[in-house]
Amino acid sequence: MFKKLRNSHQIPTEKIAKAGAGGIKIVLLLTVAALLLSNSFYMLSEDKVAVVNTFGKPISVTKAGPHFKIPFIQEVYKMSKEISGMSIGYNEQDESTRSESEMITKDFNFVNIDFYIEYRIIDPVRAYIHKDTSDEILRNLAQSYIRDTVGVYNVDEVITTGKAEIQATVKSKLSERLELEDIGLGIENVTIQDSEPPTAEVNNAFKAVEDAKQSMDTMINEAKKYQSERMPEANASADKARKDADAFYQERISEAEGQVARFNQMYDEYIKYPLITKKRMFYETMEDVLPSLKVIIDGSDGAQMLLPLDQFSTNIQNGGVSNESNQ
Repeated sequence: MFKKLRNSHQIPTEKIAKAGAGGIKIVLLLTVAALLLSNSFYMLSEDKVAVVNTFGKPISVTKAGPHFKIPFIQEVYKMSKEISGMSIGYNEQDESTRSESEMITKDFNFVNIDFYIEYRIIDPVRAYIHKDTSDEILRNLAQSYIRDTVGVYNVDEVITTGKAEIQATVKSKLSERLELEDIGLGIENVTIQDSEPPTAEVNNAFKAVEDAKQSMDTMINEAKKYQSERMPEANASADKARKDADAFYQERISEAEGQVARFNQMYDEYIKYPLITKKRMFYETMEDVLPSLKVIIDGSDGAQMLLPLDQFSTNIQNGGVSNESNQ
């Protein structure tokens, strides 16, 4: 009887065990289904781009929103579309890295110069393939082209006037090289953050040079301003002088032509009547000379007498005229 009771108790226990095993299976199936479902979709925001890797073959996905993927087979790698930055010559704590910042210039001077490289992903698939090495490649190439470019400029150009040209040259060379490397990155901008000589004394000297250049520019601008203010007046004076010279030139030409005309007339008369013309010229000359002469006769007794020549010249003129008429 005891055995019968024991067997009667064993039947419900087996049923309970079977029921519990079935519940565990259901829970496991639900868990697996949840995992599959959670790994079948992914969200992509506007500022992200995704690369979906299927058995080693990556493809890019750029459209924002939910996307389906094959769970446990396709791998999704998300990357930012925004511009990223890389510092050359200093770290994130704004501390100088001398091994990167210290360079030598064309005139064999040392200079500490810091750059900031801005770049973005232009080919998601190539960037995914080189994701483990792209930053190192970019940094090495940037340092190489920065040193090559800085090395063809003098130190004062690196610190003052040549910054814009250096930035443009580095950006151009680095962009061309990244296209050849094909690592999926493109250069947006290259900026010189800071440039200074390695010692305080040299830095002060360059500041003095820069101040002198600024003073020179100021003086040049003031001189140009003075020139612009004085030029109209100077041009007016020059124009007046030219006009006066032209007027004097024309006056002298007219006077000379008149004298030539009078001489030609006199010469024509001389050819016709040479003796009369000679006397006439003599009397006209005496008319001009005698009135301004004064003759003083000093006697032996010490007495002086002033001889009036006005009457004398008149008599000569009258006599000469009468002689001319007689002839």
